[in-house]
Amino acid sequence: MANFSSRLIEFIKASYHASPKAFYCEMVETTLLIIASAILTFTVLDPATTLFVPLYLLGSILGGIACVLRKAFFAVVLCGWFTVMYSVALIQLYWGF
Repeated sequence: MANFSSRLIEFIKASYHASPKAFYCEMVETTLLIIASAILTFTVLDPATTLFVPLYLLGSILGGIACVLRKAFFAVVLCGWFTVMYSVALIQLYWGF
């Protein structure tokens, strides 16, 4: 277990040192997406869309920024797709288009 812990800590440090900006984007992104998915899970019978859609959108934007900084092409495509989809959802949710 100690070996796993030390390897995990080294992995986190390496991620930070490779790109501190991407690291902090990913940290905030992860927090937002965990919160959004928990909201969706616990309100699934009457989804709290006004809460989780903006959180997913912000998380997707931050994920896209982190992926660009880390030069992860397919992850950029995926985050870009989610950003567009959650933007459309947000527009429909708040402006009814």
